[in-house]
Amino acid sequence: MVAATAIDNVRTTDGIPLKEKLRRVEQARRLKAFSLVLPLLFFILVSFVLPILAMLWNAVYDPEAVSEELPQTVAALADWDGRATPAEPVFAALVADLQEAQKNKTAALIGKRLNYEISGIRSKVIATARKVEKLDTGPFREAVIAIDAVWAEPETWAAIRRNDSPFTSYYVLAALDLRQGSDGIHRISDDRAIYVAVFLRTFWIGLQVTAWTLLLGFPVAYLLASLPARQANLLMIFVLLPFWTSLLVRTTAWFVLLLDSGVINEMLQLLHFTDEPLKLIFSRFGTIVAMTHIQLPFTLLPIYSVMKTIPPSHVRAARSLGAGPFYAFWRVYFPQTVPGIAAGCLLTFILCLGYYITPALVGGPTDQMVSNFVSTAINTENNWGKASALGAILLAVTLALFVLYNRVIGVDKMKFG
Repeated sequence: MVAATAIDNVRTTDGIPLKEKLRRVEQARRLKAFSLVLPLLFFILVSFVLPILAMLWNAVYDPEAVSEELPQTVAALADWDGRATPAEPVFAALVADLQEAQKNKTAALIGKRLNYEISGIRSKVIATARKVEKLDTGPFREAVIAIDAVWAEPETWAAIRRNDSPFTSYYVLAALDLRQGSDGIHRISDDRAIYVAVFLRTFWIGLQVTAWTLLLGFPVAYLLASLPARQANLLMIFVLLPFWTSLLVRTTAWFVLLLDSGVINEMLQLLHFTDEPLKLIFSRFGTIVAMTHIQLPFTLLPIYSVMKTIPPSHVRAARSLGAGPFYAFWRVYFPQTVPGIAAGCLLTFILCLGYYITPALVGGPTDQMVSNFVSTAINTENNWGKASALGAILLAVTLALFVLYNRVIGVDKMKFG
């Protein structure tokens, strides 16, 4: 107590209590450290966090919502029973909204949004908006149905009512091959359901590539960790050699090798292993081989870095106590490599989920992964909602697998070096 009081009474040459002076110095040190990492935090926020938040937002927000262009129609449908064709007031509201849309030249936007749910309705909406422009008096119900019978179908009106808000579940449901009808959410027909199969295919290819990189990379990592430094460094150069070229160059090289007239098929025929070229290009085999080659260093390096930290005396001690070579390796050495294996496999699997160039170049139509459909939705269909929903689901499933991994193995046991 006396010592603490004495310290509190100590002052610096400028009259400030020593305890207060130390607190200020510590605060300044923390502020300086934070200022040094602030650019990195800003970079992560701009390049990583904000794009993910924007993707999640676009997956549930529709700036082209029908409610923005058909406000009177949406309001009139509030009391509709959802079964029969709506009554005259709803058609009157539709005519008023379409006349306004025709004046503002936004009828195409209405048709584009409804066409996501009802195929082929875009041209019908545009034609109807053009023809109702001259309608002044009712009854409108018979006149609109006479223009196109699509307005007599309850499903058309149900689609309009479902879009009574800019926030929608349509894109997420569509990315899961689901559809919300007047009777609730149900799975779409098998001939139109593609996305669940694409997700399963993406994860299956990722698992296969991860397994092959582990099978090929573990022995090489063990060899590198066991060799003298000079020889190990020379072999490490060959392991890192693929990083000296771009992903596109490596994929193009495999495209040339796997052609029917490529080096591999020519060698197989020259050695009389086969009489005709094998189907190596535009196939699942070509996709997995090319991705395995590209991803191999990402699995190997974490395993190697952990193996370098394992003292050789552990295995020698097990051998001296009577354990055989395999038993000593399996019970003593291998368990210590699990953190590196987990880190390398998880890194490889996550990277495989986002592959686009390799499946597009060397894979066939049944080998395209989720990223290819995201690209199509953005570049061809200009459908950012669908692309964002696909990305959001892929992110959610990846996070779920990461949580599962944490429960089974534990993130605290993961090591990258």
